[in-house]
Amino acid sequence: MTDQTASAKAKDENKVEEKKSGKNQVDDPSFNMDELQALAALVNEHGFTDFEFENENIRVRLSKAVQVAAAPAQAAVAATIAPQAEPAATQAAEPVDPDAALHKITSPIVGTFYRSPGPDKDAYVSEGSNVSADTTVCIVEAMKLMNEIQAEVSGEIVKIYVENGQPVEYGQALFGVRK
Repeated sequence: MTDQTASAKAKDENKVEEKKSGKNQVDDPSFNMDELQALAALVNEHGFTDFEFENENIRVRLSKAVQVAAAPAQAAVAATIAPQAEPAATQAAEPVDPDAALHKITSPIVGTFYRSPGPDKDAYVSEGSNVSADTTVCIVEAMKLMNEIQAEVSGEIVKIYVENGQPVEYGQALFGVRK
């Protein structure tokens, strides 16, 4: 055996010993860009606004701003991102929001939406109900506090966007009111 072969064999044996003993074991602590893009797509697909992953090697936090806007504005944003080669296709694909003319009563807090003051009570309002500015339309429970939500506008309830007992976010549309 030559000196070079013996030296290479000794280095290989040292590496095997280090792996067995756990010394000098380097895990790749980072994600590559493909993994990050796949993770971001998965988070977006499930509608998360915040996602955080942490282990002993890495911490990743993905967050996106929640835009509370009518669908035409969102379609306009999507249209500006679309390639310029297809202007006719993006115009035809723009969704028309049938509720754009409605005033939206939104949730002022994060919590749980309830249509009635109790499980055995009638709902505050239903589709077709006329409301005034001080009419209580629902309750949003947050941290065991029952927060009564007022209409703040006069008109007719024509759309209820949330199911009873469903969690709601700040700014989420609860009711559509025709003034």
